[in-house]
Amino acid sequence: MLKTPMITPLSSDQLYRESTLTNLAQECKSTKHLTPLDEIVGQERAQQAVEFAMSMKDKGYNIYAIGRNGLGKRTMVMRYLNRHEANGNGHMLYDWCYVNDFDEARTPKVLKVPAGMGSEFKKDVEKLIVRLVKALPLAFDNEIYYSRAEKLKGLLADKQESALIGLTDEAKESSISLTITPQGSYELIAMNGEEPHTEESFEQLSRKEQNKLESSITDLESKLRVIVRKFTVWEEEYTDKQQKQDEVVAQDVLSHLTNKLKEKYSNFAVMKNYLCDMHKDILDNLDLFLESNEEQLALSYASLDKKMPRRYQVNVIIHQETGKMPIVVEETPNYHSIFGYIENATFKGTIFSDFSLIRPGSLHKANGGVLMIDAAKVLEQPYVWDGLKRALRSRKLSLSSLEREVTLSGTISLDPEAVPLDVKIILFGDYQTYQLLQHYDPEFGELFRVTADFEDEMPRTDKSEAQYAQFISSIVHDNKMLHCDRNAIKRIIEFSSRQADDKNKLSLHSADIANLLRESNYCARSANANMIRVSHVEQALHNHELRVCRLKDNVMQSFVNGTTLISTQDNVVGQVNALSVISTSNHQFGAPNRITATTAFGEGKVFDIERKVDLGGSLHSKGVMILSAYLASILGKTAKIPLTTHITFEQSYGGVDGDSATMAELCAIMSAFSELPIRQDVAITGSMNQFGEAQPIGGVNEKIEGFFDVCKIKGRTSTQGVIIPKSNVQNLMLRSDIVEAVKKGQFNIWAIEHVTQAIEILTGFSAGLCPNMNPNINGGMNIAQVEHPSDSIFGIAQSRLNLLRLDRPSQMDECQH
Repeated sequence: MLKTPMITPLSSDQLYRESTLTNLAQECKSTKHLTPLDEIVGQERAQQAVEFAMSMKDKGYNIYAIGRNGLGKRTMVMRYLNRHEANGNGHMLYDWCYVNDFDEARTPKVLKVPAGMGSEFKKDVEKLIVRLVKALPLAFDNEIYYSRAEKLKGLLADKQESALIGLTDEAKESSISLTITPQGSYELIAMNGEEPHTEESFEQLSRKEQNKLESSITDLESKLRVIVRKFTVWEEEYTDKQQKQDEVVAQDVLSHLTNKLKEKYSNFAVMKNYLCDMHKDILDNLDLFLESNEEQLALSYASLDKKMPRRYQVNVIIHQETGKMPIVVEETPNYHSIFGYIENATFKGTIFSDFSLIRPGSLHKANGGVLMIDAAKVLEQPYVWDGLKRALRSRKLSLSSLEREVTLSGTISLDPEAVPLDVKIILFGDYQTYQLLQHYDPEFGELFRVTADFEDEMPRTDKSEAQYAQFISSIVHDNKMLHCDRNAIKRIIEFSSRQADDKNKLSLHSADIANLLRESNYCARSANANMIRVSHVEQALHNHELRVCRLKDNVMQSFVNGTTLISTQDNVVGQVNALSVISTSNHQFGAPNRITATTAFGEGKVFDIERKVDLGGSLHSKGVMILSAYLASILGKTAKIPLTTHITFEQSYGGVDGDSATMAELCAIMSAFSELPIRQDVAITGSMNQFGEAQPIGGVNEKIEGFFDVCKIKGRTSTQGVIIPKSNVQNLMLRSDIVEAVKKGQFNIWAIEHVTQAIEILTGFSAGLCPNMNPNINGGMNIAQVEHPSDSIFGIAQSRLNLLRLDRPSQMDECQH
């Protein structure tokens, strides 16, 4: 057998990249001396998208911010918006008020007034009405008014009396009396001298006298009806004159009190017009102020705050701080919280609603600014998404009750005037939600034209490390934590690289960094330290690991007590230690798995037992098919492989997926073909293509650490190690104990480019792949020569297979007989 020269294991320097903070001045000893960042590091693409959308005033340029939770999406947007000029590009802010429509109370009017003036206008109107409530009754409670009113009333009474006297005299001439009943009606009675006729006395009269009296009464009744009609006309005239007199009195009071207010708001047409309309309505409804009947007026005055007629209140639904763009974050986006609603009030058993009970929603509050909402929460709530699209399409905010939207009820309700809408919506969500909206809602792309795509990671350079240190400083300052010393900053940056699974990148998952800082701060304060040091960061990481590693401990315990069979020594045919990652919701760790391969005379197929029992996923099955294709291209170019192979993950009772065990499975199969044993002190992970080239896999750090921990359980030797694809070297950010073990030569990590290198490490002998069968520069193979060196692994396997091929005809004959 040909001994193969061993591949040199990786050095300890290649297993972990320490932070140097080269671009940070040496005198900068802690975050105390670092200027906090005013923006989120590494999100330039997303920031440019937000800036572009905020600058576009056209319809539909709303933003969908894509990214996992914890990337700092909201923080970045908030920091940018807080610096954004509210009045830039001619953008103006306004207060919004609802007032009564004096012509149609069901349709309250909306007033658009300059920012900051809504509350002032409301107070001025309230002061005016309160003064009128006091001043108007006083204007009508004086001798001059009373004398004028009595004079009008006397004139009416004189005219009525004069008409009645004439009719009374005419009736007397006919022996008829005109009287008024207790009910106030007029009655004509035939008289017998000074006394009214009784039935007996009337019967004693002659027929001629009776007819004469009846005829006279009929004529008088006709004349009485004419007079009564005149009374009605005279009373209406009196009422009109009295009303005009009252209006003159009220006009004097109103003019005195409102002229200054009209002059104050003379430059604001909307407010001035409302004051004029209110002036006219007060003259038409003076009884509201004169309190002639408190029971009737009680409902008009029913209010939650002040005693004044409700119809003259000003309902300021939005008051903007002058010059400050509204930024609203809606945490619970239901229909009412987004679009507003109309309250009902109860007064003395009566339920009522009016414009003063209109309450604003988030869209009202964000009008002229920005509304930020979580996309998933919006889609969870009924009718909210449709309402949001309707408002963005029409650029109007109609305040209709949800009950009217979803029922056929004919209940009378308010229909307030729509508020013009000028708002930017920023939806925060993940990529899956974005895809669903794009696919199923054709309006989504028209209304949310800007995508702010947040990065998960950024390149790790000396410059970016310095920026990251400033980012750490900003978290420390914002949360008033203890400051981090230089070594603690370095360790947090290294932790970020581990989170990114790449020594040349930094994770932008700011929530993880913030949580680590909070926990490190807790450890430092618990130790009565005045600064967060690297030991506190390590303690925080250890505490977090301890909280979430229950499943890992259970798995490792199965190796301790021998429940899970694994060997980290010896050499075994057709058996290899592969590596896998086990994940929970907040933790993942690696562990070795035993893969075995057995062969039997057959048709050259590779049977994946996991797939046969529906425990293998599609990616794992694809890996098995790839290695089958590779085997056929190496050992079955001219004739079918006469062996059937069965491979399985031993003691696997759950699902298996992924292609990271493809190289391990191939090594187990080649061991079974050649009957050469495989080292059990070495584990392997890695995918491969049809040409045998090693491909990168995920979770490489966890896999190496998992095998290292099992080696400690089973007994450490200096020959133990792990084989990984060379393309995964950039992902290595291993634990310090593994780096130290490699440095001392007590553990090995080999990085390979081709599966044949793995076979040689695991067996200690040359794979013997024919040189003409190595992939050429274009990825193809030369199949002219398929003979492998006879004393190599492929050569031995080929010899065995050729013998089986020679025996195959005789075996087939025996089967036929």
